[in-house]
Amino acid sequence: MPDALTTTPAPTSAEPGADPASSLLVRACRRSQGEGLPVWFMRQAGRSLPEYRKVREGIAMLDSCARPDLVAEITMQPVRRYGVDAAIFYSDIMVPLKAAGVDLDIVPGRGPVIAEPVRDRAGLDRLVPPEPGDLSFVTEAVGLLVAELGATPLIGFAGAPFTLASYLVEGGPSKDYARTKALMVGDPALWAELCTRLARLSAHFLRTQVDAGASAVQLFDSWAGSLSAADYTASALPWSTSVLAEVTDVPRIHFGVGTGELLALMGEAGADVVGVDWRIPLATATDRLGPAYAVQGNLDPALLGAPWPVVEERVREAIRSGASAPGHIFNLGHGVPPETDPDVLARVVDLVHAEGPAIRADVLEP
Repeated sequence: MPDALTTTPAPTSAEPGADPASSLLVRACRRSQGEGLPVWFMRQAGRSLPEYRKVREGIAMLDSCARPDLVAEITMQPVRRYGVDAAIFYSDIMVPLKAAGVDLDIVPGRGPVIAEPVRDRAGLDRLVPPEPGDLSFVTEAVGLLVAELGATPLIGFAGAPFTLASYLVEGGPSKDYARTKALMVGDPALWAELCTRLARLSAHFLRTQVDAGASAVQLFDSWAGSLSAADYTASALPWSTSVLAEVTDVPRIHFGVGTGELLALMGEAGADVVGVDWRIPLATATDRLGPAYAVQGNLDPALLGAPWPVVEERVREAIRSGASAPGHIFNLGHGVPPETDPDVLARVVDLVHAEGPAIRADVLEP
């Protein structure tokens, strides 16, 4: 692979010369989109794209995240292919932890693996605070992307403290988060200090992206759905709030899996947009959230392998359901599965752009 990668201009639905701050995505985040409907996909840049697999060949995940030219190329790939209304910065929620001195690896087929899990104060002390310049490769990559994207907004992202803590404590992915929950309730002082340090790391990661030019951010609390509302309120909400408080100058999207019972709390953390997985209709989510929040979602990603007539009707259902919200960004209810046919995603984007405004207009008519 060459040392330098080049990108080609990205398609965009915005007017030529427009500012990303006036894009359809940002207007939807601000609950002023009208009848238009922006669309992007979580994990749109990744394993489902043959061009991604080609450019990543022989390069470890975390190494790819530290190469600005490669980050820019991978981030641009789905924008070029699909004409989505936003790019999502190609990175990983583990990158700030790596910068903080955590010995970790992302193992194909398994996910993040922590060499020395954090389960006591000695483990906590191994986390070093962020330093100026420790994410210079992020700044460089965002600069490349903003110049290339033009009017198309770039979404920065980070992992929420609870989700990061769960990886650190468990040592990797978990089905029940038993060690995490035991530490959370068994040593609340240690838990609070761990989450405080992680909140600083996540805020630093987001702030770096925004300062370099990202137009919006998404905070992933992927595993918050494992918590009850009471435990979320006591042991996750305060630190997600502190992260989102550091990026009030751009729209903030907050997303978790299995969080239907936590949506209002996730909004209270400081979100402008609450991401909704596929388990409840967007209209139900809107009822729970009220008029102060836009929503994002929520086609079940597993359905992308169904026959196209099924997929297109489910897309229309999500658009109709989302029209009741004061703002709606079409997305999946989680990330793009690696086996997804890219042509199906292209058809979804075309359908949202072609029919979304009319469907919303029909629902919004008094």
